[in-house]
Amino acid sequence: MCKIALAAAILLTCGLAAAQDQDFSKVEIQLTRVAGNIYMLQGAGGNIGASVGQDGIVVVDDQYAPLAEKIRAALKGITDKPVRFVINTHYHEDHTGGNALFQKDAPIIAHDNVRKRLEEGSSPGNMGSIKFLNKPQPKEALPIISFDHDVTLHLNGEDIRALHYPHGHTDGDSIIFFPKSNVVHMGDDFVRYGFPFIDLNGGGSVEGMIAALEEIIPKLPADVKVIPGHGAVSNLDDVRQYVSMLKQTRAAVEAGVKQGKTLDQLQQEKVLEKWSKWSGKFISADTFTETLYNDLTGKPGTFLKHN
Repeated sequence: MCKIALAAAILLTCGLAAAQDQDFSKVEIQLTRVAGNIYMLQGAGGNIGASVGQDGIVVVDDQYAPLAEKIRAALKGITDKPVRFVINTHYHEDHTGGNALFQKDAPIIAHDNVRKRLEEGSSPGNMGSIKFLNKPQPKEALPIISFDHDVTLHLNGEDIRALHYPHGHTDGDSIIFFPKSNVVHMGDDFVRYGFPFIDLNGGGSVEGMIAALEEIIPKLPADVKVIPGHGAVSNLDDVRQYVSMLKQTRAAVEAGVKQGKTLDQLQQEKVLEKWSKWSGKFISADTFTETLYNDLTGKPGTFLKHN
């Protein structure tokens, strides 16, 4: 697959491209009750979490601007209470595109680095074949409440806690805990579409993602419900398998790097063949090899797609 075809697959699958490049008219918002008073909404882009109760609605991520009214309509199907707050798990457009519209009524909350990257613009990517351009956002789309480590919202009988885990998917990741309902929204530190996109350009790292998840897992109840950044509601066994894959694939590429092998050599050797079930249209085995290689070496290798 050439770089152009690869980029096209990425844009279609992950939705980091500009909203105007996509047709949202046929997107339907699917609503799932996760547990307690927590719901998950799926449309285009990242999964939305929602705490719904007498105090109103707390939304986690808001997908794309053209979907804002559809998202509002889906929420009105649950309650007539207003959206009180919106929390961004990280800065990518498929999780923050609706910020300006939702912030007309409810303040946006996010880590300091989310506000910074939205305000200044950014180039999400893996230091190689994956690269996007996010333009600086208007002030209406910027979080008006930001935090360094964590913040807690006391609504709907929940102590909703957003906790920052640095250098995982990005450098502004927050994982959101709903302890009373026994639900956690992991943003894109945990996804179900296969090998993850790790935004090395945006301060992310494989090591940081592993560290975040390994810190979280022992602190969560065994029966916790997990909302991933993308994909179906999951459990801790799913997260453990994901972490195991990250550790093993990182070790496999690291062994090659220590032997002085180039990225092209590792791809030709199909170093991640053992984990082929994780390879997808968005992040293929070759692309994830590139991500791991660039992360481990701190510099881009030469990406060559092999059959």
